[in-house]
Amino acid sequence: MNDISPSTFAAPADYLPHTAPMVLLDEVISVDTERAHCRARVSAEGALGPFLNEQGALPAWFVLELMAQTIGVWNGWHNAEQGASPQLGMLLGSRGMRCSLPEFAAGMQLDMHIQQILRDSKIASFECTLFIHSLKNDVPVAHARLTTYQPDAQEMANLTQERPR
Repeated sequence: MNDISPSTFAAPADYLPHTAPMVLLDEVISVDTERAHCRARVSAEGALGPFLNEQGALPAWFVLELMAQTIGVWNGWHNAEQGASPQLGMLLGSRGMRCSLPEFAAGMQLDMHIQQILRDSKIASFECTLFIHSLKNDVPVAHARLTTYQPDAQEMANLTQERPR
């Protein structure tokens, strides 16, 4: 993927339908028709701060949410390109989730790369990979295939017991 200057993109919260402290990404590096690249820093002062353990590290199971939010940024960017606001999506499941580290130490920069591999109406599947920005090799630290669902307004109303707008 050819990364475009980060200044080309808004903050992750502008593409996601939720707010802090649930926006775990720090920046959007690039987005295109099928891919996105976002970054999160493991830091007590950053978006991940409230979720760090006593040693200041991020437990590895947060990888799933970081990947899902990168998919959300991808979807939100596409919505913004069409003049629409961010929409709530649902993570249906993951396959082949692997992570070679039990936690991510303070100071690490985590790079999430997602690529859409299948889309059928409201369901999509993404290959998701996490790299540690400072490592000098191209070996991913975590990988999974995530399946998502994009409910329409009536389905969201049914799920949340609200009236559609």
